Amino acid sequence: MPFARPTLSELRTRNVAFMESELRGNGVGSLLRFSNLRILANADAGMSHLHYGYLDYIALQATPFTATDEWLAGWAALKEVFRKPATAATCSAMAFAGTAGRTITGGSALRRSDGYGYTLDADVTLDADGTGTGTITAILPDPATDTTGGGDAGNAPAGTILSLDVAVAGVESTVTALDPILGGADIEDEEAFRARMLLAWQDTAQGGNDTDYERWALEVPGITRAWVVRRMMGFGTVGIYVMCDGVSGHPDGFPVGTNGVSRYEPESAQVATGDQGRVADALYPLHNVTAEVWVCSPSRLPVDFVISGIKTASNETKNAVRAAIDQVFFNEGHPGVKPAVDTPPVIIDLSDIELAIASVPGTKGFLLTSPVDNILPGLGELAVTGEIEYL
Repeated sequence: MPFARPTLSELRTRNVAFMESELRGNGVGSLLRFSNLRILANADAGMSHLHYGYLDYIALQATPFTATDEWLAGWAALKEVFRKPATAATCSAMAFAGTAGRTITGGSALRRSDGYGYTLDADVTLDADGTGTGTITAILPDPATDTTGGGDAGNAPAGTILSLDVAVAGVESTVTALDPILGGADIEDEEAFRARMLLAWQDTAQGGNDTDYERWALEVPGITRAWVVRRMMGFGTVGIYVMCDGVSGHPDGFPVGTNGVSRYEPESAQVATGDQGRVADALYPLHNVTAEVWVCSPSRLPVDFVISGIKTASNETKNAVRAAIDQVFFNEGHPGVKPAVDTPPVIIDLSDIELAIASVPGTKGFLLTSPVDNILPGLGELAVTGEIEYL
């Protein structure tokens, strides 16, 4: 049974009752509102209230399930799990233009229209046709002014225009991103950090089992979900599907890049790029020397819905319905496999989706008319909410 912490009012009442009992009826008027004894009783109650509050705080920090801030980091460090820092976005192809032979010095600052900053990684000399390409890295903001770390804000699609902070003679001041600016991630959310830490406590290292690969993948900044498939590409191979939920520039959380293995893999047939490449490179020094690890993006499986009975529902209600279905797919979805098991495939029950919709205020009387069967993703497929039609 949990301890019932007394409130401040209860502590004051107790103290006053104690004072009155000790006076034994001889202190008439001594416990008036502004009397010395009344003030002492209230002050003592306040100090006790603070002590109870501190004991509550100690109790929270005493277990990894409820610990916060530096105490959570301490519990995680015991299992060599560390909070993922903010990472800077990069772009491998920025197009410069101007007079042939002109050089833009590495370290030059560039700015996006909203003020977010980047730096040029190395010198770029314009070719005979007056063009050149270079790579850039985002400048992370000061964490004192941006507690998120600001990494995610640095992501941007291909075609984004940047401007040189300092003009260079013979060089156009605007620069265009030929490839997406990707890889930026904020400081890991505390609850996501806690989930990884609890996974480490629950599943100790096993020399390369499924949970080990999942944990290694989740240690990469920006990776929020991971699933392991044994022998994905044949004997001696391990497959890992990853997702980047909540990272800008990643529609529905799907990673941006191409599937494959680490660039450090000798005689590799297909090298992963983008988000998949970051994960593959991070796992290369960790996994068994006999394994060839393939990092892949799940395939999108849009699921359309037809709902009748609430056609006149407000946009707010319809948005809440979509969010409820999204949450079911997030909680129940796996890319065609269960963790640590190749078969059977995961089935998303329609009853779970109906229950989620029913929990949204304003949906009383709805009927889910399509789909009519449980959702069965194929190998490598991850279900996402498609079109929702209201009849």
